[in-house]
Amino acid sequence: MDKVIVLDFGSQYTQLIARKIRELGIFSEILPFSVPLSRLKRENPGAIILSGGPQSVYGEEAVLASREIIEMGIPILGICYGLQLMAYLLGGKVVPSETLSLSRN
Repeated sequence: MDKVIVLDFGSQYTQLIARKIRELGIFSEILPFSVPLSRLKRENPGAIILSGGPQSVYGEEAVLASREIIEMGIPILGICYGLQLMAYLLGGKVVPSETLSLSRN
């Protein structure tokens, strides 16, 4: 794998994610979530990481990426908001849990 693109949705951990990938010996580049699909395709990444962010996919200010990113045929990892976004773009539904379990079994 030559390159991993980290799409930034406003997470405070985006820089840390990219650094950890580089520590594994893989080039990583951070791009804004709004990067055009044509640019992503030109970059020809081996994988894409959708970072977290402070919003919900259902919020009025939600930032969305194109479903075509998922259809590029490369591995994608969604973290926090990025995972919500993947579920949303693929027709899933993101709902809060009815209970909070903090058991330590």
